[in-house]
Amino acid sequence: MLSSPLYSAAALACAAGVACAAPALPKLGADAHQTSVSGLSSGAFMAAQIQVAYSASIVGAGIVAGGPYYCAANSMMFTAVCMGQVPFVPPNPVLMANAAKRFASEQRIDPIAHLKDRRIYAFSGRKDTVVRPQAVEATVGFFREVGVKAENLAFVNDLHAGHALITASYGNECSANADPYISQCSAEGRGYDQAGAILGHIYGHLAPPAKQTKGAIIEFNQRDFADNISGLADTGYLYVPKACRQSTACRVHVAIHGCKQSAQSVGEKFYAQTGYNEWADSNRILVLYPQVNKSLVPFNPEGCWDWWGYTGPAYADKGSTQMKAIMRMVGRLAQRP
Repeated sequence: MLSSPLYSAAALACAAGVACAAPALPKLGADAHQTSVSGLSSGAFMAAQIQVAYSASIVGAGIVAGGPYYCAANSMMFTAVCMGQVPFVPPNPVLMANAAKRFASEQRIDPIAHLKDRRIYAFSGRKDTVVRPQAVEATVGFFREVGVKAENLAFVNDLHAGHALITASYGNECSANADPYISQCSAEGRGYDQAGAILGHIYGHLAPPAKQTKGAIIEFNQRDFADNISGLADTGYLYVPKACRQSTACRVHVAIHGCKQSAQSVGEKFYAQTGYNEWADSNRILVLYPQVNKSLVPFNPEGCWDWWGYTGPAYADKGSTQMKAIMRMVGRLAQRP
């Protein structure tokens, strides 16, 4: 972990070995109206859920190997279909769009009309054997059905990638479907920087990524936002660029890990090695890395985000304990110090 002036004396005591919770998530005066989200696998399903449920305030989403919104319909029996694992039976984007429209009419999610101006990046690797291409194709179909403008919808499906978040120079070989689900791939003769592709599609022109980051990765106490029955880990992570330490209205990007990819399983690899921080450093973006761990209560042995209902039937609307927690984290970051 990097040193940071954001740490309090209590946090330094924790670092010295005193048993205590991680420090509180700081108030940094962020611009909550410029919040975006992305994720891999279960994190991609969660990113889609947040984008749809909170479309009035989330400006864009990056969905890497994730199926369409509310695909599992509160039943684990549909998860294989939603992951594209059932041959010739892809998810039906029209059914999912109709569900979203119904939820909006019941005021369980934000009005669907907000989605037309949101910017969506979707990715499917040709060698992905976990969430297969037909599932991601249905995700793209869903966003078309709910009115996302064609020019706002990017679909990348021409890399021979496995099930992974893709970087230019770190991780497994491109076609791997293996821990830590971070792989390096090339496109057009150069490394494919997926974090940059996602952030660039959502926010438009960005300054080049920092060659060496100058910000800090800090731990924070997630129990301020949800109890352990939510499935959230005790500790989450935040990348704070140097330019964002003094309330400079930085944007917020929420990067959501996949199954078996929290810090409990892969250490710092997701929050330090996936490329988001380098782009954040030079573009005044706070990167929030919320965490879900493996657990027996709720039953979540692989540490997945809830996209089928293990936290309850409201998992995909504003009643979701996990989504409410993430949005409360964003709200905390937006508060003035």
